[in-house]
Amino acid sequence: MVDSGRNLRGALAFAAGLLIAGGPAQATGNDLPPASDLRAEATQAAQLGGPLVILYSRRDCKYCATVKRDYLKPLTAQPHYRDRLLVRQINQDSDQPLVDFRGEASNHARFAAAEKIKLVPVVAFYGPNGQRLVEPIVGARLPDFYTSYLETAIEQSTAALKAKSPAH
Repeated sequence: MVDSGRNLRGALAFAAGLLIAGGPAQATGNDLPPASDLRAEATQAAQLGGPLVILYSRRDCKYCATVKRDYLKPLTAQPHYRDRLLVRQINQDSDQPLVDFRGEASNHARFAAAEKIKLVPVVAFYGPNGQRLVEPIVGARLPDFYTSYLETAIEQSTAALKAKSPAH
């Protein structure tokens, strides 16, 4: 009986994960939507009132998978954040095409190198012109506090955006 209850909970958790992950079609498996046009994506995020959140990752990084699965994907499903920010992924080991913040053609690996990303995961917070709004979160850190680190960085990024935007 315990096994069937555990199987049911597992199936429900899997189904809930599928619903949460139901973003753009290009996001596969545990991946977040890949960054494609940073200038447009950062502008869109700023129009929503929040930062463009970029996870720098690698395909073989188990810590990156944990940050995506346990923190960033659930964050994008929360009503408080869902309509306030954009979350994208840049793979340090990918030649996937990318338009950078200046509108120039690049790819994921070149852009990550230009941003001096050496170790992953790194979660960075950008404004509309590619400026980093707060210090990035480097590494997986302490699991018990990671959500707090993330929420604090988002709130500080949002405040920095408001401070930089022209008065209406």
